[in-house]
Amino acid sequence: MFSHVVVGYNDLERSRRFYDALFAAMGGRSGVVDQRGRLIYRQKGASFMVVPPIDGEAATHANGGTIGFALGSPEQVHAWHEAGVAAGGTAIESPPGGRDSEFGTLYLAYLRDPDGNKLCGVHRVPAATAAA
Repeated sequence: MFSHVVVGYNDLERSRRFYDALFAAMGGRSGVVDQRGRLIYRQKGASFMVVPPIDGEAATHANGGTIGFALGSPEQVHAWHEAGVAAGGTAIESPPGGRDSEFGTLYLAYLRDPDGNKLCGVHRVPAATAAA
């Protein structure tokens, strides 16, 4: 549904440790830093980039914004969450778990990255599994 997502960073190495851990938990690769200092992750045709703000000001997070990462199972949601906390992220909201919503049953976890960006790891539980 999207081609890319971009968030800012204030400390490249801190962000790299955090996002490398998240992407490893999702079965992805470590990020690559390009010549402009952008930390780039590619997976399943989409790009996620962590960049120094172009205006030279400090990176800040969006109030009310959330970036969701599609994960393959409840176990992967837990691994993603644990990896993020271990790599300097902050667990927020409810503990990882299932929630019923207008979109069906979701298994999700929330984190803030080291710069305060709100992230969600989500597994959409198939209808047959949710009904069982």
